[in-house]
Amino acid sequence: MFRIFVFFSFLILSAAQNISAAEKQVSLSDAIRIAMENNHEIKALRNSLSAQKEDIGVARSFLLPKITFEERYMRTNNPPYSFTAKLNQERFSQTDFEIASLNNPRPINDFQTSISFEQPLFVRKANIGLDMSKTEFSAKTEEFIRKKEEIALRVVQTYMAVHTAKEYVSVSEKAVDDAKEHLRIAELRYKAGLGLYSDTLRASTAVTDAEQRLVSAQKNLNIAKRALGLLLGMTESVDSDNESPEFTVMSADYYTNASLARKDIKSLELRYENAQNSIKLAESGYFPTIGIGGSYQLNDHRRPFGSEGDSWQLTAFLRWELFDGTKREHERSKAKYKASETEEYLNGLKKAVAYKVYEAYLGVHEAKKNVELSKNALKTAEEGKRLVKIRYENALSPIVDLMNAQVSLDHARANLVAKENEYRIAIANLSYESGTILKDLKIEQ
Repeated sequence: MFRIFVFFSFLILSAAQNISAAEKQVSLSDAIRIAMENNHEIKALRNSLSAQKEDIGVARSFLLPKITFEERYMRTNNPPYSFTAKLNQERFSQTDFEIASLNNPRPINDFQTSISFEQPLFVRKANIGLDMSKTEFSAKTEEFIRKKEEIALRVVQTYMAVHTAKEYVSVSEKAVDDAKEHLRIAELRYKAGLGLYSDTLRASTAVTDAEQRLVSAQKNLNIAKRALGLLLGMTESVDSDNESPEFTVMSADYYTNASLARKDIKSLELRYENAQNSIKLAESGYFPTIGIGGSYQLNDHRRPFGSEGDSWQLTAFLRWELFDGTKREHERSKAKYKASETEEYLNGLKKAVAYKVYEAYLGVHEAKKNVELSKNALKTAEEGKRLVKIRYENALSPIVDLMNAQVSLDHARANLVAKENEYRIAIANLSYESGTILKDLKIEQ
């Protein structure tokens, strides 16, 4: 029954391989470029950046003139309003000075059409707010670039996961071939009367185990391809090309110096600048507001937009809030504390970045050494398995030794694949921590 299950599993895998033949294959550089355009996180943050840019226009609007159009209707017998309305309508006559008319005027209609404007000339708070909105947009831009670097790293990791999974499939296929070869030798020895039947059973079990590992490796490969497609903003799977991407390790000074200009540091520096501007914004409440204004007005007692009477006025104003209940003092103190808080976060981030670059640099050297050790381990495992196989074929070793040697060889093959890709990812992580990943991958100059 189990062999039937394995048989159908291989049929399914064969069909999956036929489907994968139509999957899109991309290089690492192309994968990152596609992600820069189609990744949903980047697209969302790009929209957020555009929304932040609109805040500059909002802040600038407080320095531009405000023009208002208004149509108003009033019906009243209030003496002052009636008196004023007739004057505005230019219908005032000698009879309107009579005491009875002044004290008890008849109800009057007034359609008032007006257009007015107000132009600030000096608004310190608005000027500071405009500068702060521009600075925040710059900070958001740096944050957006840092997100692109993060997505680039994740593409590298996922791309290498696909590459690793493909190598695992290849290793598993070799393991199946080796296990079948051991089974063939065990059956020949048994038929020749030189081996035990239990040896053929052990070898057959080893073949089944190797086939199970191949099924799992193929499943992991398909998942890794779909994960890469998801990261690239696609619903279908995406395959890596057959060439192993090469990464170059630069000097420690290169990464250390570059990390000082990392985008999240630049973003926080700009926000610290804005935190200091917040102090100025709070202090702007001590300054007056100066501006000019004016209006043109039409009045009519019969119809809207009528023009029985017209008038205009020009104004200049200075508004100065002399006392606001100590609100400005508390706002200024709060802004100073916030600036100090941001400064501490900035200092902490700079030290954390230096530590992460140091850690990542050591991680690269560790990964490189592990690759060398894994290559040596594979050589010894291959030689050990070769010698044990010769001994088994000459009845000098039991099949258990051969199985153990094969397990060691399979582990050494898989371990070398993992360590080589861990080394590439370690280099990419170092570039990410120093803020040079897009440059190092030649995505941006």
